[in-house]
Amino acid sequence: MLKRLNRRKFIGTLAALPQLPSITSAKTLQEEHSSRPNILFIMTDQLRYDCIGANGNDIISTPNLDRLAARSANFTHAFAQSPVCTPSRACYFTGRYAHSHRNRVNYTLLDKSEKLLPAYLQQAGYKTALIGKLHLDYNYPPTSDEAKHAGFDIVERHCGVPFTDELSDYFKWRNQQDPLKDIHYRSLGRSVPHLRKNLPPAFNPNRAAIDEQYTDTTWAGLRTRYWLEKLSKDQKPFFLFCSFWKPHSPFEVPVPFDNMYNDIQIPLPKEVTLENIKRLPLPVQKLALRGENPPYNMNQESLQWIYRSYYGTVSHIDREVGLILDTLEKSGKADNTIIIFCSDHGDQLLEHGIMGKNVFFEESVRIPLMVSYQKRIKPGKKDELIETVDVLPTLFELIGLPEPLNCQGRSFAPLISDINKPYTSCEEVFCENVIPEVITKHGFNCEFKKGSGIVGMTAGSGTVLDYRAGPTP
Repeated sequence: MLKRLNRRKFIGTLAALPQLPSITSAKTLQEEHSSRPNILFIMTDQLRYDCIGANGNDIISTPNLDRLAARSANFTHAFAQSPVCTPSRACYFTGRYAHSHRNRVNYTLLDKSEKLLPAYLQQAGYKTALIGKLHLDYNYPPTSDEAKHAGFDIVERHCGVPFTDELSDYFKWRNQQDPLKDIHYRSLGRSVPHLRKNLPPAFNPNRAAIDEQYTDTTWAGLRTRYWLEKLSKDQKPFFLFCSFWKPHSPFEVPVPFDNMYNDIQIPLPKEVTLENIKRLPLPVQKLALRGENPPYNMNQESLQWIYRSYYGTVSHIDREVGLILDTLEKSGKADNTIIIFCSDHGDQLLEHGIMGKNVFFEESVRIPLMVSYQKRIKPGKKDELIETVDVLPTLFELIGLPEPLNCQGRSFAPLISDINKPYTSCEEVFCENVIPEVITKHGFNCEFKKGSGIVGMTAGSGTVLDYRAGPTP
């Protein structure tokens, strides 16, 4: 016969039950979360591996990236899985190849079921923040809400293209701060009549029209430092993703970075002819010859100024990285912070007669990758072949999280840290890409449909062009 218990006796019975060992208390979880290292993830857009001093370039001035390289595992043969922005960033943030996450063309959408790196970290107790370019969306337009759906608690976003400016936090900030706000931030000084009158006789033709303090590079650095100070005071560990638009074209560069390399003759790519291009594979030919005036035969003076401007924007980023590193040191969190510096892909800069990216030449797919964690990572150059899909599982192993079941990358933490596990270097890397004008038989001016991509291509459509690279002799 069942006996009815009153409320007091029922509570007393519950209190007498033994505690189950499998249930973790909230305090224990909080202690576990707070002990995890912070993550400062700095990404550039279209930065080549060979355009950093520490990576062998004795012309470019990158003192702050050089000092970061000196305290990092600095990878000499890291390769992006796709030589274009959106697919590459999805590879970083999912740990999977483009044919797996099915995002293979810019301006196409992520599948809503995709869970990204910041969402995993958020679930593990991290405070997450995005400053700058994300270029990963589940819906169009690319709003702050979309970035929050991707796992960011704090969002200050700037995608860097005109049709998203009204949604850009940088654009709104500049409208409030810059006396010359009516001049577009990508404008050149020579294109603005009242500014053109005051230009010196000898000047970089790519000199930016707006002041350096109002550029998106300076803004990204400024806001990263602001949130770095705030997040460092929180009990939760932080994941701060700082994403610079530059050195992506166009090549406008502000004073004083516009004239840093004026007196230097930067070695330029070997000049190519139409006959040279016609010896390339057909998809690469089409890429090199797209548009009404293909740039393969650009005059050397114009190209020299493009290189000087590109170098100037890299030096601008270098200054901002230095200020960010200084802020981290002052916060007292440097010893317990993993720092990653990388790029989503590179830039041909007219190597093989091609501007931009989209191909599997090393200028497009070989990227800078530095990983620093003073507590556990031994600094030094690493020559092993590394893929960007490896970054996510490496981070998870370093902070003590299990990697997602569908992750295709593999952790290189045992290679660079105190983790005592065997690590065998891979013998090849895999890159893939869809070139819209090849797949669709359209020219450079492909039809673009918001939310759909190029000529209605969806994330899973198109033919994959792949490239495998073995170890460099």
